[in-house]
Amino acid sequence: MSNFVVGLTGGIGSGKTTVANLFAELGITLVDADIVSREVVAKGSHGLAAIVDHFGEAILLQNGELDRAALREKIFSNPAEREWLNNLLHPMIRQEMLNQLQNANSAYAILVVPLLFENGLDRLVNCTLVIDISPEMQIKRTMERDDVSAQQVQNIIDSQASRNDKLAKADDVIDNQGSITALKSKVASLHNKYLKLAECT
Repeated sequence: MSNFVVGLTGGIGSGKTTVANLFAELGITLVDADIVSREVVAKGSHGLAAIVDHFGEAILLQNGELDRAALREKIFSNPAEREWLNNLLHPMIRQEMLNQLQNANSAYAILVVPLLFENGLDRLVNCTLVIDISPEMQIKRTMERDDVSAQQVQNIIDSQASRNDKLAKADDVIDNQGSITALKSKVASLHNKYLKLAECT
């Protein structure tokens, strides 16, 4: 078990995955909330069975997997359904993340959570690392990556904790507006810092 856990977060398009993968290249175990949230509703899971129970078979694709678009439709304009879904999945996701952290065998582990502060998951970690870029760059990168409009990206940014809020809560910040070489050296120096901190826990 890695006793020392770093919570990695940042707004949409900030490069969380890129940074997390650089830590993984250094041999660090990653536990990614987005991946876990897909695992808890995978085919054959209790999560998926409960969703089908609640919404009916129409919520499935032909291959028996969850139809995410249909589920989004159902909860988007219905706060009660969204709350039901969150109440079902959040405890499952949290438990699975804890299990994976428990089984991590690197000197420290990284918990990658887009909504780390918003969902109070910073309580599960020893320190927090925020990947930061300007809102203009967030919009540009996300539009290019996801082929969406600037307005859609802005809506997502508005639904997340503000940049200032994240920066105020962060123990460490990586400014991800430079080159990949600059990014690698920032990751390497934080890696050394976390190794030292992990030794003390």
